[in-house]
Amino acid sequence: MKVPFVDLRAQYQSIRDEIAIAIQRVLESCAFARGPFVTQFEKEFASFCKSQFAVGVGSGTESLWLTLLALGVGKGDEVITVPNTFIATAEAISLCGAKPVFVDIDNETYTMNPVLLEADITPRTKAIIPVHLFGQMADMDPIMELAKAHGLFVVEDSCQAHGAEYKGRPAGSIGDAVCFSFYPGKNLGAYGEAGAVVTNNQELAKKIKTLRDHGQLEKYQHMMIGWNARMDGLQGAVLSVKLKHLSEWNEARRNNAKVYDKLLANIDGVVTPKEADYAKHVYHIYAIRIQNRNKLITALADKGIQCGIHYPIPIHLQGAYCYLGLEKNSFPIAERYSQELISLPMFPELTKEQTKYVVREIKSLTAQ
Repeated sequence: MKVPFVDLRAQYQSIRDEIAIAIQRVLESCAFARGPFVTQFEKEFASFCKSQFAVGVGSGTESLWLTLLALGVGKGDEVITVPNTFIATAEAISLCGAKPVFVDIDNETYTMNPVLLEADITPRTKAIIPVHLFGQMADMDPIMELAKAHGLFVVEDSCQAHGAEYKGRPAGSIGDAVCFSFYPGKNLGAYGEAGAVVTNNQELAKKIKTLRDHGQLEKYQHMMIGWNARMDGLQGAVLSVKLKHLSEWNEARRNNAKVYDKLLANIDGVVTPKEADYAKHVYHIYAIRIQNRNKLITALADKGIQCGIHYPIPIHLQGAYCYLGLEKNSFPIAERYSQELISLPMFPELTKEQTKYVVREIKSLTAQ
């Protein structure tokens, strides 16, 4: 049996007729750059996130970068985040001219540890970026309280948490701004590159809209130096179709996670992901921890099972950030887990038979 890490084809087959109609509408209208299909998706996604505004952009990276620019983050500022995330989180900070500052993660959720946060706040700190990792939100209440006490912005990196919840509140409804990626493999994925910023701040939304289109809201009236970060019409149309199915797909992911949890529970040396009491996890990634990870991944691949690693090198140990002077053991939990985490196959169409096969092979291989 072959088990892919993610199966985009299976998802496409389930909605191909809806997608064909949506794309045909775009082709017939020739509304390829922004336009009505993007506007419609923005309205729908803002509503989904229980927020007032959504601004479609070209990628998740641009959503983070333009948000920080719109908040006035710049040279000499510091922005606090975590080291166990995709490099785009830190890149957005750097592209503003600011310095990324890292805090270690919680031992069970792998998200920002609020207990460690205050020690890194300085007079130069401008914002905090908690990362909602693998489909689970960070512990937002203490983060928001600290931010309020110190006059800091909170920008949620929700690129892996479409539809996740914190104490019943959806991702997109808590921080000053919430950034999403619609990379094809995400819970809500485009058919190309796309992203969005969600906020309840009308002025912030307006500024991000200006920045995404060369600093203009009206053609040839450039009020600031911006960028070409527009979402295209095809992606807006595709995302509108897929958004209708997102809650159903997330529930399928949660059910798949329950099967994994049950079957993996009694395998020595395997640590399954923990859903926090405050959270509704949507399992963009189902990551277990285990020793001798590389050996297991190779052995599973030989059995036709594709796995992944998120993320093998923490950002502070990447060559791009060696200038920060942060050495090994600076963030011991993030560093240790970076060597232990394996991302197992996870997608809504994953069958129980596939899941059982994955677990059966893990059990067999770990017993050797």
